Amino acid sequence: MSYLNTKPLLYGIKKHSIISEIELTEDYPAKIAQQLINDEIDIGLIPVAVIPKLKEWFIVGDYCIGAESPVASVCIFSEQPIEKITTVYLDYQSRTSVRLAQLLLKEYWKLEPKFIDATNEDFRDEIKGTAAGVVIGDRALQQRKKSKFIYDLGETWIKHTGLPFVFAAWISNKKLPQSFIEPFNEANGFGLQHLDDVVKENSVPYYNMMEYFSKNISYYLTDEKRKGLELFLSKINNS
Repeated sequence: MSYLNTKPLLYGIKKHSIISEIELTEDYPAKIAQQLINDEIDIGLIPVAVIPKLKEWFIVGDYCIGAESPVASVCIFSEQPIEKITTVYLDYQSRTSVRLAQLLLKEYWKLEPKFIDATNEDFRDEIKGTAAGVVIGDRALQQRKKSKFIYDLGETWIKHTGLPFVFAAWISNKKLPQSFIEPFNEANGFGLQHLDDVVKENSVPYYNMMEYFSKNISYYLTDEKRKGLELFLSKINNS
């Protein structure tokens, strides 16, 4: 995935010898997920809501894009308090964030707004009046400077369930050899051990990247995160 939240993981992969064994492609989450479904790639850091669409799937390694506190870059943005929202535009770039927003609006906020699937970037201009928008990734960090009300979906999931959330994980559509998985996992960890260098390469004017990489995004796929992932998948499978 091409978002800032993946940069620590990608930094390690690009600096590790594993890079010579893979063909690395970067794009937005939903597109990477579709490539995995189509068997155009073998492994992807994909939105977890896509997992049920795969005929066969395997979690690879010990790292993910997760949250144990406010995530900052997956939010519902609005000009009005959430109880006054009548319409929600849904970001086209990640299925997980959209499903999470719909689930929390129904279960946590007890609301049933009209949902509109966004198809391009113009949808952020529609966040006004009683229309809100689910915005993710780097664009969400930018949107934080524009919107009066910000509802963090990572934080809200934790309040709702008591469990952390996994937005994306390394998923393969076939069994991969251990001789690949071990160095690939090691490469992921390398970037997290060199966050100062990652921040230097990815500083932006609209958010503190050290805070983002070290506090907002939680990269280790812990047992508690796996429980949160299992709960989320069971909820969307039954909805």
